[in-house]
Amino acid sequence: MSAQSSWRTWLGNAAVMGLLALAGGLLLRLHGDADWWPGAAMAWQWQAAAGSVLAYAALCLAIAWRARGPRVKAGDDAPLIVAWASQTGFAAELAERSVDALRAGGVAAQSVPLQSLDAKTLRAAERVLFVVSTTGEGDPPDHALAFLRQTQPQVEALPRLRYGLLALGDRSYDDFCAFGRQLDEWLSHRGAHALFDRVEVDNADPGTLRHWQYLLGQLGDGTAQADWERPQYQAWRLQAREQTNPGCDHGAVFRISLQPADGTWPTWQAGDIAEIGPRHGDTTVARFLAANHLDGGRLVHGEPLRDWVARSQWQEATDAPLEDWVYRLQPLPHREYSIASIPAERRLDLLVRRQLGADGQPGLGSGWLCEHAKVGGTIALRLRASPGFHAPETNRPLILIGNGTGIAGLRAHLAERIAAGDTHNWLLFGERHAAHDNHFADDLRRWQAAGEIGRLDMVYSRDGGEHRYVQDALAAAANDLGAWIATGASLYVCGSLRGMAPAVDAVLEQVLGSDVRERLLAEGRYRRDVY
Repeated sequence: MSAQSSWRTWLGNAAVMGLLALAGGLLLRLHGDADWWPGAAMAWQWQAAAGSVLAYAALCLAIAWRARGPRVKAGDDAPLIVAWASQTGFAAELAERSVDALRAGGVAAQSVPLQSLDAKTLRAAERVLFVVSTTGEGDPPDHALAFLRQTQPQVEALPRLRYGLLALGDRSYDDFCAFGRQLDEWLSHRGAHALFDRVEVDNADPGTLRHWQYLLGQLGDGTAQADWERPQYQAWRLQAREQTNPGCDHGAVFRISLQPADGTWPTWQAGDIAEIGPRHGDTTVARFLAANHLDGGRLVHGEPLRDWVARSQWQEATDAPLEDWVYRLQPLPHREYSIASIPAERRLDLLVRRQLGADGQPGLGSGWLCEHAKVGGTIALRLRASPGFHAPETNRPLILIGNGTGIAGLRAHLAERIAAGDTHNWLLFGERHAAHDNHFADDLRRWQAAGEIGRLDMVYSRDGGEHRYVQDALAAAANDLGAWIATGASLYVCGSLRGMAPAVDAVLEQVLGSDVRERLLAEGRYRRDVY
């Protein structure tokens, strides 16, 4: 509730109490001089009456204090705000889970109902996450009306705000996620910048919620957490693993090729995601089992104990029955990777950079795919559709921008469009060294030579070329960028959430103007898959 609304409430209550006192005084005069009270009150009766009045006043104050909503802190040391709008309580629950996930990743966070966000706090905030549901025929939850009627009219510009938005809805209704979309549009029109594209959840889809949880991890230190709901993985076979940047000095990148273990090829589209269920390496598992005097070959709930340990977050072994201990193990959190191939190529390709921790050990997901998993072995994988990053209409020009392993999702789009005969494609890609960091170089050169990539701009930040970063190359091509957009081009960005994506967004706003940028977002012609 805003301060202005709070003062109106107090003044209204005071006016009502004043009118009641005046009415009591007028009624008292009707008795005249008659001895209308049968007897003088005793002292204890006066005390009891006064105590009742004070107790009633205290109760009213307590109710008002509880109803005021949580206090939202502003300033440089303010926690990240997670504002929710919920009709049934599900959005509020997800907001609390989001706060827990952020705190586990080292980010101070606070969950508040949407109506608690006043204009002053919103204007001062640097990062806010919104978790909002839609009710009725595309309506906001009831309690959110105060935000729409009181806060929104007072906010003209939000130039410093970066936000993320989780919209809950049901696709069986015509106005799917209508309130979330309206809020996203309002924020964009006020000059706020999205950290990532709006995440829309259909009927509490667990895959989309895992994606939201994954994005929360990117806002913090990447601390691994158990998934809110266990993915149902399928078995895939690791067919090949090839390093694409031999001789690099900043982290090996591998092309991972997979095939379904049962030989039945599923379908997916360019832009879709592969969720990987990682495992600890065999040596690490054996060390843990030995340290806890556990027999890895023992069958527990129909599986060898070593398999339970390999795919779970570890807990100290106890004297409890082994079956109970295993039952309490939490699965390792999934990892998400953009798919770099299309089904027609008869392989599912990923591009994974092996991450190393401070202790020199490989990361959970990248360590499993790039080092521990054996070629020919089984990978737990789940395909997840990502409609927000699917291809634009055919025959529409496409500008693809990315860096690092973000080339994976862009390669899939190129392969899909080329297979469909769409050759009006422009790729801008950034990496470190031309001598080492040419992922999918053979494919890109072949497509360019065949005229299937109309323009290719490669930028290497450590080679001292004309442009250091991909956003610099984009700014230098401002005239061509404007011309492509004028002809109806869509623009897709894939890569780093920190650095590249916001820098590209700033160039787009500078070159095209905020109105054109907002129109591209509203029309779905500007989309991002960032991490």
